[in-house]
Amino acid sequence: EVQIVESGGGLVQPGDSLRLSCRVSELNFGSYGMNWVRQAPGKGPEWVSYVTTGGITYYTDSVKGRFTISRDNAANTVYLQMNRLKPEDTGVYYCNVGDDWGQGTQVTVSS
Repeated sequence: EVQIVESGGGLVQPGDSLRLSCRVSELNFGSYGMNWVRQAPGKGPEWVSYVTTGGITYYTDSVKGRFTISRDNAANTVYLQMNRLKPEDTGVYYCNVGDDWGQGTQVTVSS
């Protein structure tokens, strides 16, 4: 059974940074692209970013230039570096591969 564990969320002020981590086990990690998806309070899920097996990255428009996704295949981990955070970035951030999801990590951006 694939296990996905996100961490790194927290309460920060606008303009601050956070680095989310997602560790995946029981999976040939290097063979899969990885997604970050977020869900704001009262809204549906929103895809945020994707990294291919070869490290090519994609972002939703609202985070381009502020967020950076990366992966460390030796550590079975994908990261999301989030800079210049805005209140609208608030939500639960989930790591996803195929049909498997983590439990999420809460990010709150508020002054």
